[in-house]
Amino acid sequence: MNTLPEHSCDVLIIGSGAAGLSLALRLADQHQVIVLSKGPVTEGSTFYAQGGIAAVFDETDSIDSHVEDTLIAGAGICDRHAVEFVASNARSCVQWLIDQGVLFDTHIQPNGEESYHLTREGGHSHRRILHAADATGREVETQIQLHGDRQPRFHAGGQGAEPSEYSRAGAQQRG
Repeated sequence: MNTLPEHSCDVLIIGSGAAGLSLALRLADQHQVIVLSKGPVTEGSTFYAQGGIAAVFDETDSIDSHVEDTLIAGAGICDRHAVEFVASNARSCVQWLIDQGVLFDTHIQPNGEESYHLTREGGHSHRRILHAADATGREVETQIQLHGDRQPRFHAGGQGAEPSEYSRAGAQQRG
């Protein structure tokens, strides 16, 4: 006898990291989406990622510089076209995250304007790393999930965690 509940959907996404949740959120406007995780949604690598996200936000930086830095750091194993694509689209992807409610660290400049607190990390010649304290992955994943929970066609969960449990845990950890 089958005791597992049946679910139907238009799109089934396996993996509840930033990529899976982002895709689910983008598709949920038009499709019934289920995201599955092999364990609790909060136990994936995205949730524990501490570093930041590289994107050109500083007017003294450029996509060409980002591409060159990445190719040099990649020591010959990077595909130039893939690097160019990622570097060219990074800012719009980060902006999409911001639009979903992700709060990256900011600071007040000497002129009184608020801007993103960009850091420079290994291999980068400019400050282009956006971060949320030392828990960028948790902030990204929590906000995407919280935004998704407001969509009636978005369902994410894994072994041992219901979506509502995930959202409450993320909101509590966020502050």
